[in-house]
Amino acid sequence: MDDFIRSRLIMWPFYDNIKNKLFPMNQLFRRKSVTILLAEASTDEHKFNRALTAKNLITLGIGAIIGTGIFVLTGTAAANYAGPSIMLSFIFSALGCVFAGLAYAEFASMIPIAGSAYTYAYATLGEFLAWIIGWDLILEYLFASSTVAVGWSGYFVSFLKDFHIIIPQALCSAPFNHIPGQGWERTGSLLNFPAVALVILITALLVIGIRESSRFNNVIVIIKLVVILLFIGFGISYIHPENWTPFIPENTGIFGHFGISGIFTGAGVIFFAYIGFDALSTAAQETKNPARDMPIGILWSLVICTVLYVAVAAVLTGIVNYKDLNVSAPIALAIDRAGDSLIWLRPFIKIGALAGLSSVVLVMLMAQPRIFYTMAKDGLLPQAFTVVHKKYKTPYITTIVTGAFAALIAGLFPIAVLGELVSIGTLLAFVIVCAGIIILRKTDPDAVRPFKSPFVPLFPILGMVICLAQMASLPFDTWMRLIIWMAIGMLIYFLYGKKRSKIFINQDKQSEK
Repeated sequence: MDDFIRSRLIMWPFYDNIKNKLFPMNQLFRRKSVTILLAEASTDEHKFNRALTAKNLITLGIGAIIGTGIFVLTGTAAANYAGPSIMLSFIFSALGCVFAGLAYAEFASMIPIAGSAYTYAYATLGEFLAWIIGWDLILEYLFASSTVAVGWSGYFVSFLKDFHIIIPQALCSAPFNHIPGQGWERTGSLLNFPAVALVILITALLVIGIRESSRFNNVIVIIKLVVILLFIGFGISYIHPENWTPFIPENTGIFGHFGISGIFTGAGVIFFAYIGFDALSTAAQETKNPARDMPIGILWSLVICTVLYVAVAAVLTGIVNYKDLNVSAPIALAIDRAGDSLIWLRPFIKIGALAGLSSVVLVMLMAQPRIFYTMAKDGLLPQAFTVVHKKYKTPYITTIVTGAFAALIAGLFPIAVLGELVSIGTLLAFVIVCAGIIILRKTDPDAVRPFKSPFVPLFPILGMVICLAQMASLPFDTWMRLIIWMAIGMLIYFLYGKKRSKIFINQDKQSEK
């Protein structure tokens, strides 16, 4: 026994050396100071076109937030989880978003860089967690654009059908479907072609320039806001109060299926409706006055959209009994139930949905390439991702790569699986950003904060608790997909990113001197 122990003690320095090379804790959590981040951003001033104002940011935020959540997921969440109390689910999700939004606003005013939560994590939690959040953001932006494109395809096919133009099922739905508890199955379809076409067209628009993309977004935001206000204004007269009874349906005996737990599960599912305001922070380097305009854009877009969501949910569940809302176009169904007097509104609803979903795809596809750009600037991704088009001043390589993958995903997979992945990825990002605000207040209390989130640490802690509660309510399969996704990301970091990190290389050079 003594010989065994002695041999292990002799080998311990060898094991310790290997461990330190593979997982050196001081390197995994090396941080970039706010001063360094701002200095690096100043070298990029000539690359990006600063064209966005506070008004542009608000419309971009509304464009990103109002989409699949209000036109698709509201009905399914009410039918399967919360009933009429889906209104409370929207409010609960909004609270988590407000707390996270305040944290985003503070960070965006301090560090006006395209990296969003990835950059904020780098400044507070270190490189490894920054990579984790950057990899996680791919779930939010890349998969979100694909998810919304699938929703857009459903409305587009329905819209054409009203004019007796029929797209074959094989060309407008995913070839794969996932049944909870049973697994994957083939549907017999070839490709969701309309979804693929939309992603390709918007990718081309984003390559051309941020100003052109913003103008396009402004137009379609106006269209969908008008349509939503028309639905609320005219729909109020057709509400049947008995459809709101019981307001909180009795739980079926399964967690998350109605009752109080159904409100939380519904909040986790429709949380997808709120993604987008955080994407504004990726446009910081293309904003004229980010310190002032970023908080305005983030918070006002969030407030406006929350009011509209609750109003639409109230009218929708008032016109149609929640049990009948498990359809792909719930607002269109409500128009049908209202009778012939509102049938004139049906084509406008579909036009509004098409416009709304288009703007969401645009903002999501705008955000992801800028995350890639910032990660590549730090050496964690290939340097080709840092190339900015000489004429259009956009990160065109990452935009094309993002668009290609988003088109492929939108063409092959169903909306339910994609939507749940996006929700859990976004919630995780919000938790890390809220934690980052608390940490940075301690580690760098004297940093200049043009916008300061109130009631720290209370508000960030509440944001973390609400987001974690919604994560906990999501299906087990979604958690497993998140774990697998994160494991792939960690493998890429340790095999590629860690060795090429600019901080790591600079530290090595300094240690050699």
